[in-house]
Amino acid sequence: MLLLGLYFFLILILSIYSYALVDPNITFFNHPLWTSFRNVMVDFGYNQRQNSWWVYLSIIILLFIFNYIFVTKYKKLTFSPFKIAFIIGLILVFSYPFLSHDFFSYLFYTRILTLYHHNPYTYLAGDFYLDPWLRFTQWTGNNYPYGPVFLLISAIPSFLGFAKFAPTFFLFKIVIVAFYLIAIKLLEKLNRKWAIMFATNPLILVEGLINGHNDLIGISLSIVGIYFLLKKRKALSTAYFILSIGVKYLTLPFLFFLTKFKNYKLLTSLLIIAGLVFLITRTEIQPWYFIMLFGLIPFYEDLIFRFNIFFFGLLMSYYPYVRFGGWARVLYWTTSYKVMFKHNVIIVFFIINLVYLVIYLLSKKKFFIK
Repeated sequence: MLLLGLYFFLILILSIYSYALVDPNITFFNHPLWTSFRNVMVDFGYNQRQNSWWVYLSIIILLFIFNYIFVTKYKKLTFSPFKIAFIIGLILVFSYPFLSHDFFSYLFYTRILTLYHHNPYTYLAGDFYLDPWLRFTQWTGNNYPYGPVFLLISAIPSFLGFAKFAPTFFLFKIVIVAFYLIAIKLLEKLNRKWAIMFATNPLILVEGLINGHNDLIGISLSIVGIYFLLKKRKALSTAYFILSIGVKYLTLPFLFFLTKFKNYKLLTSLLIIAGLVFLITRTEIQPWYFIMLFGLIPFYEDLIFRFNIFFFGLLMSYYPYVRFGGWARVLYWTTSYKVMFKHNVIIVFFIINLVYLVIYLLSKKKFFIK
C-alpha cells in the first residue's frame, strides 16, 4: 500500500511538473491563483532549465523503477491494474502536454469542423488567421493528416467545449484517459500482467496520457480488437481493428492478426516494424510512434517488457529541449543539431537494448519470435 501511495505521489509530481514548459500564450483561467502557479512553473521550466532537467530525469527513472517492480511483483499488488490506472488517469487528466504541440493541433483541426463548419481535410488552420488559438498551434500550413474516426472522436470534446479553450482541453484529455482505461480493463480480463505492463509503462504515461498523442487511442482500439480476437469473436475484432486504422493508419498491420497465415504473429510484428521504419524515414524518429508496439503485449510480453531500455532512451531524447529549449520545427529534408542529438540518443539506447537482448537470449537459451 505504501509503495502505491509513493507511486501516486510521483504521478502527481509529474502532473504538476508538466506545467514547467507550459506555453506562455496559454491562459486556462483568469484567476490570480492560476497566474501565480503559471509564473512559478514558467520561471522554473524556462529560467532554471538545468534544475528542470534533473527533475525530469529523476521522475522518468523512478517511473521505470516502479514499472519494473509492478510488473515483476504484479501478483502481490493490493490494487487491480484497472484501479491503479484509474487513479493514474484521474491525476494525469490535469497534466499539460509539455513535450509536444500535436495535442493543440488536434484541438484546432477539430475546431475547424465544429466551430467553422469546414472540412479540415481541405482547410488549413492558417486559413483562420484571426483565431486566437493560433498563438499556440503548430503546423498551421498542413491539412488534417489523421483518419476520419479520430476526427469524429475529437469532435465530441470539441463540440461539448463550446469553443472555449479550457473545457475543450480537459474534455479531450478525459477522452484519452477513457480509451486508456478501456484498453487496460480488457487486458486485465485476459492477463493481469499485461494490464499492469500497459498501465504503468512510462512511455504510455508521458506520450499517451500527458502529451495526448492519438497513438494511444489507436492502440487502445487495436487492443479491443485483439481482445475479441482471442475471444473468438472475429466480426467484432475486425470492426475494432478498422476503427483503429481510422484513428492512426500505422495500426493497419493489426488486421493481419485475422489471417489464417501460420506465422501471423510474426508477420504482423514485422509489418508493424516496417511501418515504423517507413514513417521515421519519411519524417523523423518520434518517441510516441513506438506506442504501437504495446499492441503486441498479448503475444510477446517478455520482449516488450525487455525493451524498456529503448523506451527509456526515447524519453531521454527530449534532453536538448528540456535542458536548452527551442523546439526545432524541422521538415524531413532539413536537420538541426537538436534533432540529430535526439536521434543519436534514441539510436544509442536502441543498440544497448539489442545487445542486452542478445545476452539475455544466449543466457536463457530462449527466443521471443515464434
